Amino acid sequence: MQIANEPRFAELPPARIVPMLADEGTYIASESSFTRVLRAQGQIRHRGRSKTPQRMRPPSTHVATAPRQLWCWDLTFLASRVVGQWFYLYVILDVYSRKIVGFEVHDRDSSDHAVELLRRTALAEGIHALPEKPVLHGDNGPTVKATTALAMLHWLGIKPSYSRPRVSDDNAFIEAFFRTTKYRPQFPSKGFADLDAARRWVREFVSWYNYEHRHSAIRYVSPAERHAGQDRSILSRRHQLYTRAREANPRRWARHTRNWQPIAVVTLNPERESVVNAAMTAEKESAAAAAC
Repeated sequence: MQIANEPRFAELPPARIVPMLADEGTYIASESSFTRVLRAQGQIRHRGRSKTPQRMRPPSTHVATAPRQLWCWDLTFLASRVVGQWFYLYVILDVYSRKIVGFEVHDRDSSDHAVELLRRTALAEGIHALPEKPVLHGDNGPTVKATTALAMLHWLGIKPSYSRPRVSDDNAFIEAFFRTTKYRPQFPSKGFADLDAARRWVREFVSWYNYEHRHSAIRYVSPAERHAGQDRSILSRRHQLYTRAREANPRRWARHTRNWQPIAVVTLNPERESVVNAAMTAEKESAAAAAC
């Protein structure tokens, strides 16, 4: 213990102490013996002034069983025809319905734009009247974590959530939307002529995405239909159609018909199956109570 606590060794683990002593031609004990003695004295956990290494926290699980419960947001660059000039697309997406509930395009990145988008989106979605405000998930960019943005979230009662540092897929829903945007055949491959052109294209694209696009993750209904609660009746009619088709010609159906059941629960960064199961149970109980 006296050797291990000398000033030159006080901050070092046995794995470093033993080789240093060996270089001086001194052998006192093996590394495992140093470790055993230090552990007995309660000094093996962490030595030195630096903070104890900690595991990176896992992503928080957020569960949505209806619209206006879970949002995600981010911004992406839109190229212009001028080299070095960019436009900035800000988007807020409802994770449950996949509907774009808010968007703006600007010629510079500013937290003021993000704050104004939050305010307008909350007003349009009627957040003030909801007993439970939504969670808004974003990355760790300076725009979405700015003091003004946090102040607006607090004023609106919206709970912020953030991705893990240096983990790009913690905000997968919004990144998938940006990919759909930029891989759209009509997306200008040579950039936008000016800000008005970028705004006009994005406005038309979001309209198509919300009202015409049949989204594969929500049983091929449009985000607007799911956001309005129309997906259940649409999927029910599809199921009835397939059932009648199977009854009319059963030899064409080797097994069951296509699954047209609505997606009941959507999770952001699921950690445990129990979280999803609990949300599904709560959704079923709520539906049963409403039916009574």
